[in-house]
Amino acid sequence: MAKERLDKVLGNYGFGTRSDVKKEIYQGNVKVNGLVVKDPGYKITLTDIVVYYDETLNRKEFYYFMMNKAPDCITATEDPREKTVMDYLSERHRNMNLFPIGRLDKETEGLLLFTTDGTLAHYYTSPKHFVEKEYYAEISAPVTAFDISQFESGITLDDGYKTLPARLAIPDPSNPHIATVWLREGKYRQIRRMFQSLGKEVQYLKRVKMGNLELDRDLEVGSYRELTEAEEKILKTKIPVIQ
Repeated sequence: MAKERLDKVLGNYGFGTRSDVKKEIYQGNVKVNGLVVKDPGYKITLTDIVVYYDETLNRKEFYYFMMNKAPDCITATEDPREKTVMDYLSERHRNMNLFPIGRLDKETEGLLLFTTDGTLAHYYTSPKHFVEKEYYAEISAPVTAFDISQFESGITLDDGYKTLPARLAIPDPSNPHIATVWLREGKYRQIRRMFQSLGKEVQYLKRVKMGNLELDRDLEVGSYRELTEAEEKILKTKIPVIQ
């Protein structure tokens, strides 16, 4: 089992910079397996029990969070002009080196995942895997059978790119302004541009599902939380490639 320095573990857990956590260790504020450890270079494994002040750390190899993204921020780790999704994280979680998996447009709400697991993030964003995402959309004009067929065939966007086939449905025929969209790729503002090509505007867009993982409906806009063990299992289950 791999071992890591104690100061690195505390830093990755979001307790501050390496120099910050070294001071805490020197001052005797950290215990490993019930004993005070004052050596920042002390090597520990995931099975060791680490207590920082009175908090027992729930340590994992990687961390996974879900956010119900607000429509006033861009999906980026930093930006000199715009508010980013990272601004919604606590200082401690920002210090954990979390990063978003993929992106959502600024105006789009809904499911956004954060992790420290680069391999999993690559799986969910790599074009060769085509992990399907589900969206709830409110459209300016009624969605028609023609629109559905166009989505199924792939739509040529304003820059000449033809999208992969996508699925479009009307959950309630009595309200054709409300649509569900399933997308297997993620070009810039793709759903909005697909509808624009059909002469319609997306008035509201929310991602509700990535692969088999659904957005927690009780999670308020702008809020986030760590995934449960069951959700982590769903997230890590490989999804068959749809041809």
